[in-house]
Amino acid sequence: MRTLSTFLNRIAGWKSLLLLLGLYVVFPAYILKNTGNKIIELAGKPVGIIDLTFGFNPQKTLMMVAEYGEAARSYYARTEMTIDIVYPIVYAFLLGIILTLLYRESSYAWVILIPFICLLLDYLENINIVILLITFPQQSFAVATLCEIFKLMKWLTFGSVILLMIVGLASKMINRVKQ
Repeated sequence: MRTLSTFLNRIAGWKSLLLLLGLYVVFPAYILKNTGNKIIELAGKPVGIIDLTFGFNPQKTLMMVAEYGEAARSYYARTEMTIDIVYPIVYAFLLGIILTLLYRESSYAWVILIPFICLLLDYLENINIVILLITFPQQSFAVATLCEIFKLMKWLTFGSVILLMIVGLASKMINRVKQ
């Protein structure tokens, strides 16, 4: 972890922030939007994307897997094993750099590692989604439960990163006003 922290401190600056922000925007604005539309098209109905649901409902996840249909399940599994490997890396480094810029001179510098916990949880969620997609029609409530646990933890961790960004930005602004 110390190596990652050192690396983030070394690369954190406006250039890397803007580069990663540009890369990040491409994902939700184009890649993920098109992926979601393709899954809906292949399923023949608006079934939603498991990754984007919030809460804890393993039964709903199993129902979604069943509703996708064979073509959508296959496409979704390929997406999880390609695009959704790259996307968490992009957002983890973007959020890590933002937190580094906000917290590197504080006693809370360890918070820069939290986006990488989110990345790990996202990967664990994706593994379980892929298992559910490729083993259908066999449905495992245990795998769906693990998927839901990792997904909920991912979203809570992501929310904590957003909160830390708001607090860090507010703190920087307050310090500037004081000076």
